[in-house]
Amino acid sequence: MNDAPTLIARKQGRAGWITLNRPKALNALDYEMSMGIENALLAWRDDPEVAVVIIDGAGERAFCAGGDIAKIYHMGLQGDFTTGPTFWREEYRMNATVAEYRKPIVAFMQGFVMGGGVGVGSHAAHRIVGDTTQIAMPETGIGLIPDVGGTMILAKAPGRVGEYLGVSGTRIGAADAIYTGFADLYIPEAEWEALKRALCETGDPGILPKGLVPAKPGYLHDQRPVIDAAFAGATVPEIMQALAGMEGDFAADTLATLRRNSALSEEATLRLVRMTRQSPDIRTALENEFRFTLRAAKDGDFLEGIRAQIIDKDRNPSWKYSHETLSEEVVAAMLEPLPEEWKIPFED
Repeated sequence: MNDAPTLIARKQGRAGWITLNRPKALNALDYEMSMGIENALLAWRDDPEVAVVIIDGAGERAFCAGGDIAKIYHMGLQGDFTTGPTFWREEYRMNATVAEYRKPIVAFMQGFVMGGGVGVGSHAAHRIVGDTTQIAMPETGIGLIPDVGGTMILAKAPGRVGEYLGVSGTRIGAADAIYTGFADLYIPEAEWEALKRALCETGDPGILPKGLVPAKPGYLHDQRPVIDAAFAGATVPEIMQALAGMEGDFAADTLATLRRNSALSEEATLRLVRMTRQSPDIRTALENEFRFTLRAAKDGDFLEGIRAQIIDKDRNPSWKYSHETLSEEVVAAMLEPLPEEWKIPFED
C-alpha cells in the first residue's frame, strides 16, 4: 500500500511550496488535491513568512496530465450527474485563486501539462517550461471543452491560434507554449532544483533567468497564415471546408483531427473562446466554461469520450452528433447561462 500524500504543501525558507505527488498517475488532479492547493494558498495569503509560492510536480513525466475523471465517469453511468459538476466548481474556484493570488507563484511545468494541469500552472505569475514540456487542452477528444480557465489563455493567443489549439486539442512544446501565452520562461530543467532552493532562500522571483530560448523551435508562428485563414470560419464546418481546400500536410492533419473529435465539443469550444475574448478575465472564462461542463455528462459526449479514451481504450467513440447532424439548438442548450444554484463561489 502506498500511503504517500497525493499533495505536499509546506513552508521552506521564504517560500510556500506545493508539490503534486502522484507521479505514477502523472500527477492527475483529484478533488482532495484541488482543495489542498486552495487551502494552502489561502493559509499563506497573509502569512508574512511566505514571500513566494512554488508549485511543482513529482517525477519527470508530468507536472500534471489533467484531472482524475474516472470517478466522474462511473458516477455518471449510475445516473449521478452532480459529482462531476461539484468537482469542477471547486476546481474552478481554485483556478481563480491561483490566477488572482497577490503573492508571486512560480510554476515549474515539466512533461505533460494538460487540462487540469494548465489550470494549476498556467495561471501562475511565473510559468516555467523546459525541453520535456508538452502542453495541451485536449478536451474535445473526450467530449469536453478546454476549461480551468483555458479559454482565457486561448482567447489571448495570437490571431486564431487559440481557436486552433482549443478545437483541435493539439500538443505544443516549450517554444509554442511561450508564443501562445501558456508559459513565460524557458529554463533548462537541469537548473530547476537550484532555482527552487534559491527561491526558498530569497523569496524573490526576480532571480529567475530571462531571455533563454528553447533549442527546439515552435511551429505555430510559421503556420499562422493557414491557421488564421481557416479558423476565421464562423463554425467548425466552415473551418473544415476551408482546411479541405488548402494544400499541405498541416491542413490535412488538422482536418483529420477535427473529423475525429466530438463535433459538439468542438463547436462549443469555438464559441467559448470567442465569448471569452470579449471579456478575457479568469472569472468570466470559468463561468462560461462551466456552462458546458455542468451539462457534459448528462447531455454531452463526455461519458462516451471517457469510455473510448480511458476506460475501454478502443479509441473509437460513438459521438451523439456528427458535424452534419449537430443542430444550433443543441449547442445553444449546452451554453445556457448557469443556474443560480451552480454559481461558482469565488474567493473575495
